[in-house]
Amino acid sequence: MTPPPAPAMAAGESTDTVHGDPPRRHVLLFPLPYQGHINPMFRLAGVLHSRGFAVTVFHTHFNAPDPSRHPEYRFVPVADGMSSSATVPVAIEDVVAQILALTAACEAPFRDRLAAVLDEYSKDAVACLIADAHLLPIFTVATSLAVPTLALRTGSAACCACFLAYPMLFEKGYLPVKGMSSLILSRDMPVKEVPPYRVRDLIILGDDEDERGGQARELVARAVASVKVSSGLILNTFDALERPELEGLRRDLAMPVLDVGPIHKFAPAGDSSLLRQDRSCLEWLDTWPPASVLYVSFGSVACITRREMEETAWGIAGSGVPFIWVVRPGMVRGSTPNQQELPEGFEAATRGRGVLVTWAPQEEVLRHRGVGGFWTHSGWNSTMESVCEGVPMLCRPNFGDQMGNARYVEHVWKVGFEVDGELDRGNVEAAVRRLMTDKDGAEMRARAGELKKAAAECTGKGGSSSVAIDKLSWFGSHARRRTSPDKGTAPLNPATPSSNPSLVG
Repeated sequence: MTPPPAPAMAAGESTDTVHGDPPRRHVLLFPLPYQGHINPMFRLAGVLHSRGFAVTVFHTHFNAPDPSRHPEYRFVPVADGMSSSATVPVAIEDVVAQILALTAACEAPFRDRLAAVLDEYSKDAVACLIADAHLLPIFTVATSLAVPTLALRTGSAACCACFLAYPMLFEKGYLPVKGMSSLILSRDMPVKEVPPYRVRDLIILGDDEDERGGQARELVARAVASVKVSSGLILNTFDALERPELEGLRRDLAMPVLDVGPIHKFAPAGDSSLLRQDRSCLEWLDTWPPASVLYVSFGSVACITRREMEETAWGIAGSGVPFIWVVRPGMVRGSTPNQQELPEGFEAATRGRGVLVTWAPQEEVLRHRGVGGFWTHSGWNSTMESVCEGVPMLCRPNFGDQMGNARYVEHVWKVGFEVDGELDRGNVEAAVRRLMTDKDGAEMRARAGELKKAAAECTGKGGSSSVAIDKLSWFGSHARRRTSPDKGTAPLNPATPSSNPSLVG
């Protein structure tokens, strides 16, 4: 078979070609352009590339990846209607509005770019498109052009199940929460249909009738619709962590659900970070005893108030525990990039036992023997990375799925606990000591160690996640573009890989 012609290159694009090698099938990817969504998509790209697939990455101009960091992939920019100076908003309701606006603006330009790529490649060169589940217009376009699709959800299986349950939650009156007084009165009410969630663990952004609430409901509905029009669902989780939730999804969706996580254990780190990592903290960690250092990071989007910053800082200082703290510029609401984020005197009070960085190589930090606890915003990537390294967590969720993740950490896996309510330095100090020096923390650390072993088994040869990646590779090898959108896609057959070992790596 003659290799397909080399695609015409746009500015900043690259392609994967090896002279003399047989032609590779192409997997097309489209990540949602936020750090917590870009990372797992690029990990998945690494896994598929290692299995022999060529990778073409469609991306927005907003938070665009740097093609020079991934010369083995082809990059295809898609106009998104964003200004060149656009940044990630501070408030989560503004992030939701930005996602909806960005995905709507991408639909027509993506249609043109995808059609051009399909014309350049031979008919059977394109295996499938894998897109973030929040990009419903991308799935609509791909379906109209007869390209098989798979949906990547970057959250937990439990969160996905909760999304599927949202119509029922509205029907039964759990949502919308009417007004702040009602929220306070009902926030601890169990949601018996989706245990162990309480009302406060659901994604709530204002009343359903107001603009914020309506946009949040639309975002959830679009994510569910993307999954349901796809040939399968990819999740960054593993069977031993969320077996009941995965079984429920397979039953409710009646489609293949591939638990390929922890995906970062299958692919090298690469360089998909939007922020520059400060690696000097790793050398500093080498000087500390095992499990003695607290790692603190609230992720790439979450922000805190000036008061919360001060109370957190003095609580950490009062605990006497050594720490690494990620303090991003602009992490404090209302601050400017050059403004001092920490209270005066904090650095002097903690000199010699603390390191401040603007961004850290998180996976390596959590893997380091010196780290004994993680104070996290409870984003799913951070939660998975902590679980996989056996590090217990202090959870301070902010928005989205973070409240549900924290609930699982404390009440299901019992590998950490939530720092709830209004922060003050006294309860911060007590929480840090409980995690790092008390018996409770030691017990959580032991349970986290068991989950670390379970993650290693799932990602090992014959493990559930390895088998899921085999199935994904099989689909990529067998999926065919349809002659018309109504003729269906190739099924993702869970039984087939074992009979075709050459197709599964």
